[in-house]
Amino acid sequence: MLRLFLIQRSGPGPLDRVFTRLVPLLAVLLLSGCSSAAYYGQLAQGQWQLLRARQPVEQVVADPATPPLLRARLQRAEQARAFASQQLKLPDNRSYRVYADLGRPYVVWNVFATPELSLQPVTHCFPIAGCVAYRGYYQQGAARGAAALMREEGLDVYVGGVEAYSTLGWFDDPILSSMVGWGDERLATLIFHELAHQRFYVQDDTEFNESFASFVEQEGTRQWRAARGLAAVGGDQGQQREQFIQLVLASRERLQAIYAGPLDDAHKRQAKRAEFARLRRDYQQVRDSQWGGDKRFDAWVYAPMNNAKLLPFGLYDQWVPAFAAVFRAVDGDWGRFYERVEQLGRLPIAERKAALQKLMAGR
Repeated sequence: MLRLFLIQRSGPGPLDRVFTRLVPLLAVLLLSGCSSAAYYGQLAQGQWQLLRARQPVEQVVADPATPPLLRARLQRAEQARAFASQQLKLPDNRSYRVYADLGRPYVVWNVFATPELSLQPVTHCFPIAGCVAYRGYYQQGAARGAAALMREEGLDVYVGGVEAYSTLGWFDDPILSSMVGWGDERLATLIFHELAHQRFYVQDDTEFNESFASFVEQEGTRQWRAARGLAAVGGDQGQQREQFIQLVLASRERLQAIYAGPLDDAHKRQAKRAEFARLRRDYQQVRDSQWGGDKRFDAWVYAPMNNAKLLPFGLYDQWVPAFAAVFRAVDGDWGRFYERVEQLGRLPIAERKAALQKLMAGR
């Protein structure tokens, strides 16, 4: 049964101490599906190196050689970690109570791919995680190499760096050096997001899992700020992010209609190019008329565009309003919220999506 690895634990992850020496094999079994031995090997090696790099946070904080900024960040991260379990009812275990210095900006690089004239992701299936819409690589060069091969197959491909990921409680996930450079609040949001994956996870439904974790991250951050007497982030930055996401999701919907329509492939390609040009025009209009020319999203918007580049937005944000509606329906009770989420997760996927659509319509 799926939930066997989702139970909240107060001790180490079930594979963390008993099977640490078997990590190369276990990483293959847990994280890999039907792929090459080379891909298996880099997964095993990457996870093994990550586990070996971990140190208890209290040990890093107590070390006189620890830079003061890192010490302060870890101390505040531990406050957020305690808040996550005590107030957000997220798993109370050793995850994010250990630290690992990676020596690189991201822990993995995810490769997303779609057909040229479709937004349907190329999925990759793993025994426990199920099928997901990306493939992860611990080395940027390996991710770029895989992306190049996919492009040769005629796919739209996008490579994105990832600051953190969850092993769903099988191991004690560390705070990573890739997480601490973004500031105290961003670090807290990452902890909330990744612990949400440990709290509940459904096989073969990336949109459900990521939208659920994104809602927990957003609401958790709002409550975390309130608990410290800080104003809600809404202001300009929060509103800009939401408007930007809506621009991208609207573009996705128009592309979906184009690809499902009666045009031949040549005209679909032309319409695809026109849609990306429209997205840039819409973005520029909103940026200049409502954001005072703030260019925080310019690099993403004006870099080369394709279907795969839009995938993370649909995956991470599609159902967030539906989960917000569930949270309101239970009057903000986290325990009852998770119960409702689990009920949704147990539905067959078609019924689950219909229920989420109904929640979206009634929000």
